[in-house]
Amino acid sequence: MELELGLQLLVQGLPAIAEIFTALQEERLARIKHEQAKEIQLFNSNGHRAVPQENLDLPRWGYEQDKSLQQQLAAYNRETQLKLASSQRETALQLPEVHKILDYWPLRLFPSQLLGSHESHSIIPLRIFLSPPKVQSAQFSQVAQALPEIEQSLAQGLGEFLSQNYPLISHERPTEFLAGAWESQHFHREASIKALFETLKSEPTLILESEIVGNYLNFRIAYWGVGQKSYYYQTIISQLDYRQIVYASAKERALKWKAIANQLLACGESPEEVKRLGGDKFFNLEVLEKEEKWKRYGIDTSDLAIEYKVDNKDFEDLSQVLITCHCLVAAWVADAHHLVNYDVPPLLPNLLPRLLENASDHQLVKEVMQTTILGYKDIFKALEIERPLGVPVLALKLAQSLASLPDQSWAKEQVDYSLKAWLRQHQLTQSRAANSSEAIQQTLTLEDQKYLENLKACFTTLGDEQAIAQVNGMLGAIEDLNLKPTLETVPLVQLEDGENLIPVDSCLSAIEDLNPKPKLEKVSLIHTLTGHSGKAASLAVSFDGQMIASGSNDNTIKLWHLGSGELLHTLPGESGRVLTIALSPNAQILASSHKTTDRSCIKLWDLGTGEQPQGTLLHTLTGHHKWIYSLAFSSDGQTLASGGNKIKIWRLHTGEPLRTLAGHKNWVYSLAISSDGETLVSSGGDKTIKIWNLHSGELLRTLSEHSDWVRTVAITPDGQTLVSGSDDHTIKLWDLGTGKLIRTLTGHSDWVVSLAIGPDGKTLISGSRDNTIKLWHLGTGKLLHTLTGHKNWVYSLAFSPDGQTFASGSEDKTIKIWRAV
Repeated sequence: MELELGLQLLVQGLPAIAEIFTALQEERLARIKHEQAKEIQLFNSNGHRAVPQENLDLPRWGYEQDKSLQQQLAAYNRETQLKLASSQRETALQLPEVHKILDYWPLRLFPSQLLGSHESHSIIPLRIFLSPPKVQSAQFSQVAQALPEIEQSLAQGLGEFLSQNYPLISHERPTEFLAGAWESQHFHREASIKALFETLKSEPTLILESEIVGNYLNFRIAYWGVGQKSYYYQTIISQLDYRQIVYASAKERALKWKAIANQLLACGESPEEVKRLGGDKFFNLEVLEKEEKWKRYGIDTSDLAIEYKVDNKDFEDLSQVLITCHCLVAAWVADAHHLVNYDVPPLLPNLLPRLLENASDHQLVKEVMQTTILGYKDIFKALEIERPLGVPVLALKLAQSLASLPDQSWAKEQVDYSLKAWLRQHQLTQSRAANSSEAIQQTLTLEDQKYLENLKACFTTLGDEQAIAQVNGMLGAIEDLNLKPTLETVPLVQLEDGENLIPVDSCLSAIEDLNPKPKLEKVSLIHTLTGHSGKAASLAVSFDGQMIASGSNDNTIKLWHLGSGELLHTLPGESGRVLTIALSPNAQILASSHKTTDRSCIKLWDLGTGEQPQGTLLHTLTGHHKWIYSLAFSSDGQTLASGGNKIKIWRLHTGEPLRTLAGHKNWVYSLAISSDGETLVSSGGDKTIKIWNLHSGELLRTLSEHSDWVRTVAITPDGQTLVSGSDDHTIKLWDLGTGKLIRTLTGHSDWVVSLAIGPDGKTLISGSRDNTIKLWHLGTGKLLHTLTGHKNWVYSLAFSPDGQTFASGSEDKTIKIWRAV
C-alpha cells in the first residue's frame, strides 16, 4: 500500500525523479518493512472477529467493526512512517553528495538546523517554505511612486493564516512556516527543489514558489511527504498577466475619482484645478475612457500597449490576491498531508467562506480554487480504497462550505461525489432502478440520519426545493425506524449475481430520478431562434440547463436563455466564420475556432460572473496550421482536445499544448472524450474512427466499417458505447472497449452530420442533410420519432442536462428548441 496514495493522485502527470539511496538505507528500510509485515500479518490473523451473539443489530455492528479496522490499519501505517523517517534522517547527514547539493542549496538555514528537530512529535509537522515573487519598478513605466515589498506582505499574511489555523503546537495539524528562509538570489527552480529533497526527504515539506517573468506570474508548488520515493513539482498558475489585477484597482480608483471630479466642476472649479487635484487618478480616467471608446468600436484592446499609473493601494490588492492563493494551496496540501497520514479530517472547508470573502471574484483565485477542489476529489477517491466509510461525510462537508459562494457549481460537484459514494455504500442495485425511492429507503439505517440532515442543509443553501423534499422523505423513513424494535431494523440490500451498481450521473439526477419524467418519444417545438444571419454550425448547453451557446458562419457566437429563447449576449470583436464551439463542464469557459485566411487558432472566452465582463477573451491557443473543425472538453474541465488536420491536446488552465496526435489522413471532423477522461475518440474524412488513450496519446484501435466520411461521434455517459454518423447515411453503434460493431441504424436518406446522446444514455438524436431530426432508442435501435421542422441541413444538436429538452441548429439559419411532452 502506498503511504502517500492520496497525494500521488492529488498532483498528476509529473515526471518522477529517481530516488538516491545508500546501501545503508536499503538495509535499514528492508529490515523495517520486514518487521512491519510480520506485525500486520499478526494483526490480520487477529482481525477476523466473531459476531457477538448478544449484538443483534448487525448493520450497526458491521459498520463499527469496519471503521475500527480502518483506523487500526491507519495507525500501523503511521508507525511505519515514523520508523522510515528516523532512518532517513540518520542517513541524510552522511551523504557524500552533501557538498555538491549545497551548491544548489536555496535556504539560509543549513541541513543540521532542519533535520531531526521534531523527533519527539508523534505527528511530524509539515514544513512550509515561501519563495516569493519580485516585482520591479521597471515593469511599470507609469509608476506613481516606489513599489512596496510584496514579499513582506505575502509572508506576513500567510504566516498569520497558518499560525491561527495550522500552528506548530497543534496536536492535529502542525505546520512550521519558515518565513524568510528562502534565499532568492540562489534560486535555481527545480535544481533547488531536488537539492532540498535529497537532504530533507525525511521531513514533510511544501514549497510555495512564485516568480514574475516579464509581465507574467507563474505559481508552482513542490511537495514530498514521509516515505515518498520522489517529490512532486506542479505548476498551479502559468503565464498570468498580473498587471490585470493591479490595473483593475487603478481603474476602480479612476471611476471613484470621476464622481468627485464632476462634483468639483459643479462647484465652479476649473478643469485645470480638477486635473491637478486628481493627479494619477485623472490620468487613469482619461486612459480608461479611451479604452472603453475603442472597445465600443470593436477594437481588441488586449493587443494595445495600454498602461495605467499605479500606486501602493493597487499593489495592496495584488498582495491580498496572492495571499489568498497561497493560503488556499498551503491549507489544501496541509489537509491532504494530515488526512492521508494521520486520519485527521480537513480543516480548509470550514475556513473557505472567510478566506474567500474579499478575493473570490479574482480570476487567479478562481483558478487556484478550482485546482484545490479537484485535489480534494482525488484525495477522496484514494481514501475510498483504504478507508471508504468516511468519504461521503468529508465530501459533503466540503460541499457545505462551498454552497455559500457565488459559484455554486463547485458545491454541486461535491454533493454529486458525496451522494455517489453514499449510494455505493448502500449497494443500490440495477433491479431496483425502476423504483428508486423504495430501493433507497429499504437500505436506510439509523446511522444515515446525520448524513441526510447535513445533505438537507446543503440543498437548502443551494435552494433546491425538490431535492429537499426527497431528502425529507428519506428522513421520514428513518423516523419510522426509530419507532420499531431493533430486530426490525431494515437490513442492507444485497447485490444479486450479475447486477451492477446503478449509475448516478449527478447528485441532483439521483434525487430527481425518484420522480417519473416524460419520455422523448413525443416532443414539441417550443422556440425558434432567428438571431443568426448564417448557418448555426455548432451548439452547446450549460450544465445547469439555463443557457445555450451557438456559433455561426455569420462570424458570431451568441448566448441564449434555453427556457425563454431570449438572446442574452453576443461575444464581441470576432471575425471569421465560427467552425465549432465547446463549453467547459462548469460552463465558465467557451472554446471556439474560426475560419479565416490567417493561421487557425482557438479562442477561450470567460462566461463566468467574476470581475471580467461576460464574454471576455481569456487566451488564444495557437499551434494548428489549418482549420479546426472539432473541439472537446474533458469531464474535469482540465483538458481540451482540438481537431483539424491533426489532433492537439491542451492543458486548459495554462494553455500549454501537451501532445499532438497524427493518424488521420484527412480532416478530423469530430471528437468525443469519455466521462472518465481516459479515452478520446476521433473521426474524419478518411472514413475511419480512431480510439486513443487521452493521457498517453497511444492509438488503441481504428474502426473502418463506414464507407464514407465519418462526420460525427458521441459516447454514452457510462463510457460503454460509441455512436458514429457518416456520409454513407448510416449510424453505427460500437462497443467502446472492444471496438466491436453492435448494430447499424438506417433511416436517413442523406449524410448524418450531427449526433447527441441524452444524459440517460438511452436516447439518441441525429441530424442529417435530409433536413430531418430522428430520435432513436439506443438499447433497441428502434426509431422513435422523426422531426421535420428545419428547411435545410441539421448541422448541430445538444441536450439539456435533464434530458427533457434539446436544441438543433441548421443551414436554414435557425435554432429550434424542442421539449418532451
